[in-house]
Amino acid sequence: MNNYVRVLLVGDLIGNPGLALFEKWIPSLKEKHALDAIVVNGENAAKNGKGITPKIIDFLKEKGAAVITTGNHVYEHKDVYNVLNERNDIIRPANYPPGCPGKGVAFFTVLGQTVAVVNIMGRVFMRDMLDCPFRTIESLLIFIKTKTNLIFVDFHAETTAEKRAMATFLDGKVSCLVGTHTHIQTADEQIMPGGTGYVTDLGGCGALFSAIGMEADTIVQRFLLHNHVGGKFVVQTTGPMVLSGVIVDVDMTTGKAIKIQNMRIVDDQISQTLAQEK
Repeated sequence: MNNYVRVLLVGDLIGNPGLALFEKWIPSLKEKHALDAIVVNGENAAKNGKGITPKIIDFLKEKGAAVITTGNHVYEHKDVYNVLNERNDIIRPANYPPGCPGKGVAFFTVLGQTVAVVNIMGRVFMRDMLDCPFRTIESLLIFIKTKTNLIFVDFHAETTAEKRAMATFLDGKVSCLVGTHTHIQTADEQIMPGGTGYVTDLGGCGALFSAIGMEADTIVQRFLLHNHVGGKFVVQTTGPMVLSGVIVDVDMTTGKAIKIQNMRIVDDQISQTLAQEK
């Protein structure tokens, strides 16, 4: 029996393409890599690419997610507010102000061990009113470490600098820190000097030839013209799709990462399935 837990962390699912990718590929990835648990960011999983619904939460759980993390779009759909308060398998950024629906930490058991997943959000170039993510997680870790040293953090943030700073701040204190939000997978997966697995961004799960999962033409018009003149964001459902994330092995005794590898699958067929479902 291996003395490590192997976790797949999947980047932001973008609308129906992201859900379809998750449903199609998770079973084979779980078997191929002998995964013990799966954590996925679902804050863009709704049909329009913003937010998440109770139905989607149930879908992701049914398809294998142990914990669902979110970010700045978590409150787009009001029917999810009660669910965030009631359930322990979907979390929102812990540094939202007190009183916001939901919680920022989830615990689950795998291989007889307690695992913690923490969600925090960056403040640089983010519009939300947020408490300091550094001080928030520093405080949370006092409590979390009384329960487990297997700790995975989803840092939903815009800038590389803020994510790298957080990696340095948490090195040796958590098992793995992954960035989300930019929808672009980075190639800097690494184990930090103190034993924390890290990647700046897991990447998005959606259309490959798009603008972060949205139809690129509309985004271009927003840059050429006024933001509102360019039109609304529309999730792209055509062309090849990409599923992105990392697989991390964490020593169950020390809580330190011993291996991290990028996972990226390009699927040329799934857009045909989406077209048939319309």
